[in-house]
Amino acid sequence: MFQDGFPKHLNEDVTTVVGMIPHKTYNHVTIAVSEDTIHYFQNNTVIRFPYRTYYIDSSDEVIEKLSLQQKMILHCIYSRSCDGFVRQKHIYSLLQMDYEDWAIPYIVKICDEYVVEIIELAYDILKEQDTERIKRFCLENIVPFCKSYNRMISYWNEFYRYRYNHFQTYIGRKLFRDCFGYSKSMERRAKRIVEHLT
Repeated sequence: MFQDGFPKHLNEDVTTVVGMIPHKTYNHVTIAVSEDTIHYFQNNTVIRFPYRTYYIDSSDEVIEKLSLQQKMILHCIYSRSCDGFVRQKHIYSLLQMDYEDWAIPYIVKICDEYVVEIIELAYDILKEQDTERIKRFCLENIVPFCKSYNRMISYWNEFYRYRYNHFQTYIGRKLFRDCFGYSKSMERRAKRIVEHLT
C-alpha cells in the first residue's frame, strides 16, 4: 500500500516503518488508508501514495528507534494523516531534515491543502533553502502541479480571504511562486498538454 510511494531500493525500509505504525485508527474508522491516491512522476517512475491515512500517530519512542532514512519515510507517510496536527508535526520534522528527492512529492502535495498553518510553516522553512530540486520536480509534474496551485487558490478563496484580503499577499501564493517555481507560463504549458491529450 505504501511501497509505490517510494523508490524500490527503499522497499525494506518501508516495510520496517509500516510494521511499526500502530494499527489503530482515529475514531475507529474501518479503513486505514483512503482509496483515493496521489500520482506523480519522478525518475521515470510513477509515484503513488494514499490521499489520506487514518492510523493514529506513532509514539516518539518508536520513531527514535528508526534509522534516519526510516524516519524520513515515516514523516512522509504521516504527512497524509487525516489529522491536521499530525500532518503539521511530521512535515515540520521532514523539512528539518536533509530530505531526499523522493520526499519532495509529499512536501509539494501537503502545500495545496486547507491548513494554512502548514503552508506558513513550509514557507518559513523553504524560503531559506535552495529549492531548485523542488522546482525541477514541479516542472516534471507540470499538470498536477498547476492543479495544486489552483486548489491552493480555491482554499484561500473559501477560508482565508478575511485574513489575506488580496491574493497577492497570501502565503500560499508566495510558497508556490518563490519556492516551487510556479509561473503563468507553466499554467499555459499545462493547458496545452491537457488539450493535446484530450
